[in-house]
Amino acid sequence: MRKVELHLHLDCSPSYKAVAQIDPTISRAQYDAEFVAPPVCAGLADFLTRAPRGFQLMQSEDALRLVVEDLFEQLAADYVIYAEIRFAPLLHLLHGLSPEQVVRTVDRATEDCIRASGTEARLLLCTLRHFDAEKSMTTVQLLEQFAGSRVAGLDIAGDEAGHDLDPHIAAFRYAQEHDLCRTAHAGEAAGAASVWQTLAELKPTRIGHGVRSAEDQALVAHLAAERIHLEVCPSSNVQTRTAASYSAHPIEQLRQSGVSLGINTDARTITNVTLEQEYARLREHFRWNDEHFIASNREALRAAFIDEETRARLLAKLDAE
Repeated sequence: MRKVELHLHLDCSPSYKAVAQIDPTISRAQYDAEFVAPPVCAGLADFLTRAPRGFQLMQSEDALRLVVEDLFEQLAADYVIYAEIRFAPLLHLLHGLSPEQVVRTVDRATEDCIRASGTEARLLLCTLRHFDAEKSMTTVQLLEQFAGSRVAGLDIAGDEAGHDLDPHIAAFRYAQEHDLCRTAHAGEAAGAASVWQTLAELKPTRIGHGVRSAEDQALVAHLAAERIHLEVCPSSNVQTRTAASYSAHPIEQLRQSGVSLGINTDARTITNVTLEQEYARLREHFRWNDEHFIASNREALRAAFIDEETRARLLAKLDAE
């Protein structure tokens, strides 16, 4: 089945093949222990301790390009026709790259992979919850600087339970004033109140995860009425204890309430999942069928940060399904 994925972290998704090419001293056992998290972590903060193993390897132009190419191979194997790939440029400066070099390298690699594979993709630049205001502003200005490239939007990621939004409001306000696309992680480590706050202060058109919105029916109604899209990552949510189990995940409750949502892996390495596997789990636990998946993929494309011509072309591919 053709698939759309809007919530996918570049540095959390390298295959062992890519990791071993960058650092041949890393064994398969070490990769499984350090890059891949257990099926259930202590929480989001525990889950995130695996993320540095990815970005610490991605500190040169060659390594960045290799990881992009590797991810496109994974997307092709998963029959993904459109993906939005997010990364935090300021995490890749340890060996002397500038933020502009990081974004330019990932953008050019993405452009080459789109042409070679036929998989359409865009890039989202992440600021992080623990960053200060200056770093967030640097990130949004990079987004503006690369206007017209494959760089398409701004995101904020990290543990929302451990860090507040205040340092990031100015950057998101700047993005809004300059008509830049915005999504934001919320409703994962923190409850429905974090989604309300994120919507009020950052004004994104989408929410990354957002599944704890189900704890507040007024919020669920607001999301449905305003067509605010949730980038849902069920297996990741179980892994971080956002949901008690797969069968207890609120995705079906949200769908039946009319909330726009799509299915995503979040972190293909840390969570050790493909979209095909995620779809199989939704079939097993919630009896989703092809019509459910096509509908969720259409919702994802409606919310995607792409021009209308590209949206129409991709929708036609889904309709041909």
